[in-house]
Amino acid sequence: MRRVVPILLAVTAGMLIAIGGYTFVYAKGYAYLTNDPAACANCHVMDDHYRAWIKSPHRSVAACNDCHTPPGLIPKYATKALNGFNHSLAFTTGRFPEPLRINARNADVTEQACRKCHEDIVSAIEGPHPETNRLSCIRCHSTVGHLE
Repeated sequence: MRRVVPILLAVTAGMLIAIGGYTFVYAKGYAYLTNDPAACANCHVMDDHYRAWIKSPHRSVAACNDCHTPPGLIPKYATKALNGFNHSLAFTTGRFPEPLRINARNADVTEQACRKCHEDIVSAIEGPHPETNRLSCIRCHSTVGHLE
């Protein structure tokens, strides 16, 4: 019995790695490690968002990662991994809202990206107001990156 448990664990781990590796290759997961906006359109549900971005004024200055991932190597890829897992699960099970909507965590990442790139404008609008009274860039400018 003592020998069976490690073997069972090894077989289970091997199967999970094999299935995960196959899924990663089949779903073109390696494309998500790049900064290419076309990778975001690997999934047909993102086609409209990708086409809208192509028509938007931000196309010339920002790729998907610039607005939808936090700065820094580890935060960027941790967010990409978390979103990739959540997106894969949602799209595989068919449990996602139509039209797609950004979740609170990712909305905060995008908000911070707006504020970083447009820091001068934001500080001129908000002035010295405390953080609790901050305005939301994406609440008023929700279609800037993805024209609807």
